[in-house]
Amino acid sequence: MVFAGSLRVNSASCAKQLRSSHTRALHTTAPRLSQSLGAQIAARLAGPRHFSTSLVAPARSSPLLSSPRWSGNNKPIPPAPSEPGNDAAESSSKSVKLDGADDESPAGSSAQSSPPPSSSSGGDSNDGSDPPPQSPQPTPTPSSIAKQSVPEVYPQVLALPIARRPLFPGFYKAVVVRNPAVVAAIKEMMKRGQPYLGAFLLKDEHTDSDVITDINSVHPVGVFAQITSVFAANSGTGDDKEEGLTAVLYPHRRIKITELIKAGEHTSTAKVQEETQTVTPPPTPTEGDVAKIPQGPVQTSFLHKHAISIVQVDNLVTQPYNKDDQYIRAFMSEIVSVFKDIAQLNPLFRDQITNFSINQVASNVFDEPDKLADFAAAVSSGEVGELQDVLESLVVDDRLRKALLVLKKELINAQLQSKLSRDVDSKIAKRQREYYLMEQLKGIKKELGMESDGKDKLIEKFKERAATLKMPEGVRKVFDEELNKLMGLEPAASEANVTRNYLEWLTQIPWGQHTPENYSITHAQKVLDEDHYGLKDVKDRILEFLAVGKLRGTVQGKIICLVGPPGVGKTSIGKSIARALNRQFFRFSVGGLTDVAEIKGHRRTYVGALPGKIIQALKRVGTENPLVLIDEVDKIGRGINGDPASALLEMLDPEQNNGFLDHYMDVPVDLSRVLFVCTANNLDTIPAPLLDRMEVLEVSGYVSEEKCVIAEKYLGPQAKEASGLKDADVVLEPSTVDVLIKYYCRESGVRNLKKHIDKIYRKAALKLILDLGETVFPEPPPAAATSAPASSSAADTQPKTVDSQEPPANEPNEVTSEERTSNESGDLKTVTTQERKPLQIPDDIHVRITPENLKDYVGPPVYHKDRMYLSPPPPGVSTGLGYLGNGSGAVMPVEATSMPGKGGLQLTGKLGEVIRESAQIGLSWVKAHAYELGITKTPEEQFLTDRDIHVHMPEGSIGKEGPSAGTAILSAFVSLFTKTKIHPDIAMTGEISLVGQVLPVGGLKEKILAAHRAGIKTILAPAANRADIEENVPESVKTGIRFVYVEDVREVLHEVFRGQDIVERWKDTLSL
Repeated sequence: MVFAGSLRVNSASCAKQLRSSHTRALHTTAPRLSQSLGAQIAARLAGPRHFSTSLVAPARSSPLLSSPRWSGNNKPIPPAPSEPGNDAAESSSKSVKLDGADDESPAGSSAQSSPPPSSSSGGDSNDGSDPPPQSPQPTPTPSSIAKQSVPEVYPQVLALPIARRPLFPGFYKAVVVRNPAVVAAIKEMMKRGQPYLGAFLLKDEHTDSDVITDINSVHPVGVFAQITSVFAANSGTGDDKEEGLTAVLYPHRRIKITELIKAGEHTSTAKVQEETQTVTPPPTPTEGDVAKIPQGPVQTSFLHKHAISIVQVDNLVTQPYNKDDQYIRAFMSEIVSVFKDIAQLNPLFRDQITNFSINQVASNVFDEPDKLADFAAAVSSGEVGELQDVLESLVVDDRLRKALLVLKKELINAQLQSKLSRDVDSKIAKRQREYYLMEQLKGIKKELGMESDGKDKLIEKFKERAATLKMPEGVRKVFDEELNKLMGLEPAASEANVTRNYLEWLTQIPWGQHTPENYSITHAQKVLDEDHYGLKDVKDRILEFLAVGKLRGTVQGKIICLVGPPGVGKTSIGKSIARALNRQFFRFSVGGLTDVAEIKGHRRTYVGALPGKIIQALKRVGTENPLVLIDEVDKIGRGINGDPASALLEMLDPEQNNGFLDHYMDVPVDLSRVLFVCTANNLDTIPAPLLDRMEVLEVSGYVSEEKCVIAEKYLGPQAKEASGLKDADVVLEPSTVDVLIKYYCRESGVRNLKKHIDKIYRKAALKLILDLGETVFPEPPPAAATSAPASSSAADTQPKTVDSQEPPANEPNEVTSEERTSNESGDLKTVTTQERKPLQIPDDIHVRITPENLKDYVGPPVYHKDRMYLSPPPPGVSTGLGYLGNGSGAVMPVEATSMPGKGGLQLTGKLGEVIRESAQIGLSWVKAHAYELGITKTPEEQFLTDRDIHVHMPEGSIGKEGPSAGTAILSAFVSLFTKTKIHPDIAMTGEISLVGQVLPVGGLKEKILAAHRAGIKTILAPAANRADIEENVPESVKTGIRFVYVEDVREVLHEVFRGQDIVERWKDTLSL
């Protein structure tokens, strides 16, 4: 509903007319104690009157008696046909509009009379502010006129729901009615002279309706109101006819619903026809329909043909009271006092209270305490529930108490608003008017205690931070300059945000703050042994590093680079170093990094600018001497935003990083106390200038024995606990781990081994659940069913739910759109904060994972055999040793064959460029020494002019690269051309030159480990790798293998073909 306010009139004129009206009314009406409290609103709506009720004039027919005066509508409503016998009562003077003549019906009320005058026309009411009289009048005679009486008993009324605020007796309100049926009913009520209805407040303030469909949707107590005038709510021209109407209601008394006789019907029609009042005329009721209509008063029987709400009501009468009671007088005095206080603060209240005082000249305000309470509630803006309580109160002192509570809240709001207004007014003189709202909001937040003066508090915070830091002199100077700049800037300025963010970073760098370091060798050795097994060389190098730091008191100038295959523990070694030194740890990866700003930071002028990673690390750890691990330093990218590898040069250079200059900070930051540890898989992709600044520690792979111990001490217990089997008797036997390493996980690292052990324990957990069933491992009760703590309220015990986001089932059955909508809207998921406790596994459960049942847990073996040839292969096949990309070694056979052709060389097996070159070198050496090898009979004989050579390395899907296959390829060529077999227990590795020298290669540890696993008895290796093999390869791996160190390919051929007939000839032609 839409409420309209009333107009104001001259107070002196109102007072004069009230006294005159009161004196003249004594001739025709019963005496009244006081003027009605709503009279001032009627005076504003109707204007001053030019006649009194004591006037006697001849009456004659007037169209005004049969229809209301429509304000704002140019088309007059056709008058209703008059009934016989009423002609004498329908006469009036042309110059005076009467209130109407009453035709008494058998039921004691008028059957047809003119409605009250329109509130928008002047001179149409009997006095300045009088409502229709409250007492019944005698039936007028043709020779006299009298005011229309308001019936004291009106049992059935049209029920009109009101939203947002209740109505109070004596105070006008305007409502907008848009329901076509209700509009039609109101028009007919006005024509019939029965403009009375019941107004009831809706319980749900968010709904808006003109009909009552459920008696529980409105409060039972409302008001009996008279429709004084009506207006067109929305009128148009052409096809756009008026929509609804505005009715001005004057409540007379309180009523209560006892029964909903007829419920209204909602309609989607928004427009009302001017004459017919409904879009479709209502059907003529039959006799049966008439019988169904509840018997009621005659004056409201016509309402049953409209689709409106009709209710049975009873009048509510204020309980008797003593106006001289001290409590009542105290309440009234306090209300008057609060009115005065509010009037000083709120101009709107001042005008309303003034009008109320003017209308009380006929009697003392203390004579009508009930109406004073209604006035207090009507003019206040309190809660809807509190106002409804005032309306429902029939005890005067209770009504006054509730009205006083509403007024007190109004006074508090007015005082707070006044205080905030005064605070804002003191500042607004110096600022632009557009700044007013922001300052007012700031004042409100300050009053509520949500924040204090943000700028002063921020500056004080920066000063407190800076006082605890040991900033260098240059940095302190920059800090003071930026702080002074911030003090002179407005908080709303964009520059203020940039300066504030810069000061935040500048005061969060730990200038001069560091953690005490622990250089104890014993402690470091203990930490390294706890975290890692094996890696003796790496541990020794770290202990040497710490020993130097213990003597010098610092480890500045050292940048360590850990290089090794994936999964060998490079990152965890960095964590162990930090734990041994008692340093803070920070890790960030530069793999794929293409932006220099990630290292050097952004310029402060950019939106969203941030310092580089190293400055962020210092802020995060809070110390100047953390251990920063830079991961994947060999995988740095290079894009359009610069070369990050070049940006790392300044950060990782011990001679420069004591004054590292970040683009964002723009002040030198000392990084010399930071211990940098880098990790990489390959040194070849690291730029040479960057590699030159780092101290490389090679972390090679683990041998089988080391893997077994790591699995037993570290990987197994961790996986068992993570699978929920910590206390269960589930055992992974050592022999099973050995089989797992040999046939499933041959990598140098242990990451893949950890994945397989995790899978084994997960499978074991699943088998336990499936074998024992849900009876042994039952589901715990839902979280909502658990009892809440005694201290929690009833609202806290209710389970919290969220909308279900569960995907629909993948079923082919078709689901209708209605079912899908209901399912989606109705499903709710309960959420809880309670942690689920682990289940206890019975003690009689025993699980053993053995080599025999390992296949049930991890599937079939990945590696079936270690070498292709267990018996002597055909001529042209040799055995080489290779290093795979995953960090493991492999036994790689080399196969060569010849065929008729033109002397070409064909290479297959996904060979890299370096291997192709090794094959070309090997073939060229064989051609050059064909006579010495016994392939040709004379030195001048042509060789391979009509034959093609094909070299292949099996497992063609695996890429092969590197120079270490040179000796194996050359041996295969000699075996092919001399038709001599090579024993399969002989393997070789080494690069060859064009003159036949054997050059050193890498990855010897992994290659020898693969040869040991394959059962190789003899290994030919370059003599330059002898020291590496003797020092770095464990003795357990070298056991059972004979190493032959060679420097020339002649030595290789004599060793490979030892015992063959061709070697006897070579003693003369191919001597060592």
